[in-house]
Amino acid sequence: MNDLTSAIGVIGAGAAGSWAAAVAARAGRSVTLLEKTPRLGTKVLASGGTRCNLTTTLDAKHAGALFGTAGARFLAPALRALSPQDVRARFEEWGVPTEEAPLEKIFPTSGRARDVRDALENEVRASGARIVFDAAIETLERDGDAWRVVHSNGSVDRFARLIVCPGGMSYPKSGTTGDGYAWLARLGLPIVDPVPALVPLASSAAWVHELSGIAVQDAEARILAENRAVLGRRRRPVLFTHKGLSGPGTMDLSEPVARAHAHALRRKQALPKFTIELDLVPDLSRERLRDLLIDAAGRAGAPLLSRVLPIDLPKRLLFAVTRQAGLGREVDPRPNQLDKQARHALVETLKGLSVPIDGTLGFDLAEVTAGGLALSHVDPGTMRVRGHAGLYVCGEILDLTGPIGGLNFQAAFATAELAARDAAS
Repeated sequence: MNDLTSAIGVIGAGAAGSWAAAVAARAGRSVTLLEKTPRLGTKVLASGGTRCNLTTTLDAKHAGALFGTAGARFLAPALRALSPQDVRARFEEWGVPTEEAPLEKIFPTSGRARDVRDALENEVRASGARIVFDAAIETLERDGDAWRVVHSNGSVDRFARLIVCPGGMSYPKSGTTGDGYAWLARLGLPIVDPVPALVPLASSAAWVHELSGIAVQDAEARILAENRAVLGRRRRPVLFTHKGLSGPGTMDLSEPVARAHAHALRRKQALPKFTIELDLVPDLSRERLRDLLIDAAGRAGAPLLSRVLPIDLPKRLLFAVTRQAGLGREVDPRPNQLDKQARHALVETLKGLSVPIDGTLGFDLAEVTAGGLALSHVDPGTMRVRGHAGLYVCGEILDLTGPIGGLNFQAAFATAELAARDAAS
């Protein structure tokens, strides 16, 4: 047993835990970082296609807004303490130059997630924090003035203050298997049901599978419930796959699907159906698109539809559009062949190609977990858990989810910064 009753324990050596351990140790406190796997930052290594989109070019206010009204309000103090620009500067100090990429992304200039992970580990070690690997934890208990951490092998650690950031359930191969939810639930804390988020969507439609490999770089995706209510929209790239839809445009909209399906499964009800509508020409209004088709129909030479549209749609995708519009087997019709009804159908399909959605591809392919510790039980200015002295929670285990684009790493770093500062004070 380590009787470290004046020390700080940090559980989870991912993005949040590594950051918190280093900040607290730099403040002069004795810090032990506990990680159940054999290495630090496994999920960091896998992020961003192994490139690691570590933060965003957006300022704190606009970054926070992407977490929704409640999320933005909760994150405001953390993002004031550590803005996206601060994160970028910190990595530069650690020897990881960064560069901007499209869609407000920031990557290491090297393009290697390993450089981000190594910088975090080097900083933890340089700070003087102690790292313990293969430290699987069974439970957390309050024991007098300290926190008692019971390991799966029966050993026990005691800490004056404890920062809990074991991650969620996404990408479980990295070690994030949802252990932390049970620890917090045993303390009587409310857990919003975890579901996969930022995850590809499944579609059983054969025509969708036939488009596998086609990417639309600029589309507006809308997710609709069975009653046609629009649950969200996002203008980002979309990728057709052999299982359905991927890419940030649709992955950013996956949480309502995952949550509704989890709700139905718990109640043994039929799974609800969803639809993704893809606006393939988001810069053109229906009226402008209709005018283009009418103008082309009256021109000499009868141009093909593909020559009229302001975007270059792959032939397979164009054929999917014309089939859904009811234009028969014509892959690339000429606008002068379309009557008013056919023209209207084509415009509506280009502005809303309808893709049936059966569900998500689950936690194995999810970038983050939605759900977690209810934000109402956490002080947003310190990350202290209300009613539990000396306990802090930060990172993905919080009920806090942003879209793809470095936002969730930013939230992890910023909440960890606040937790560490307060725990070390």
